[in-house]
Amino acid sequence: MKIAVLGTGAVGTTIASKLIELGHEVMIGSRSKTNEKAIKFVNKFDTKATNGTFEEAAFFGEIVFNCIKGEFAIEALKSAEKGIRNKILIDISIPVNTRNGAPLSLIPELCNTNSLGEEIQKNFPDTKVVKTLNTMWNTLMISPSMLQNGDHTNFICGNDEEAKDKVKNLLKEIGWLEETILDLGDIVGSRGTEAIVLLWLRIWGATIGTFSLKVVN
Repeated sequence: MKIAVLGTGAVGTTIASKLIELGHEVMIGSRSKTNEKAIKFVNKFDTKATNGTFEEAAFFGEIVFNCIKGEFAIEALKSAEKGIRNKILIDISIPVNTRNGAPLSLIPELCNTNSLGEEIQKNFPDTKVVKTLNTMWNTLMISPSMLQNGDHTNFICGNDEEAKDKVKNLLKEIGWLEETILDLGDIVGSRGTEAIVLLWLRIWGATIGTFSLKVVN
């Protein structure tokens, strides 16, 4: 499958590396085709890796991953609007407000009564937005079995059931167990999963180690 990964940070390159390992063709997208991080990433692979602008990558991908920092995501996706139309957009980004320093908080207009996932869906109504993988460390996203043999929870939400089913299949290909993928319903579920970052940061500060969340009932 041809997959676009928007964003050249640790999350984007980690996701892209795993997808290439699984045999997918990946184009990593950034603001400029001459982005040094993107070029350096592509040069690590003999085949199946290319880079381009956000727009070029969006047109390339049958499925698109949004790994752009939350505070810049809407603006960046607008530059790729035609490319993401009628496609599945797997949104991993979190609307963290980094402008005020620590302790970090969420962008006020994208929390409580709204979320980044919802805002993306509002701005791009023809795109099938699916939120997942945003409640854990990036290496755990692509290697769930490194912790408790994969027995921990990954949340998913989105308005389109068929799109969620396709994303669940891709998650299982990556290594997630079906029984650990918890469907929270429509994209409004993003309000909860994005807010987990505030707890996540505190747990990380208290443990300094690999951890995840597990729903027990």
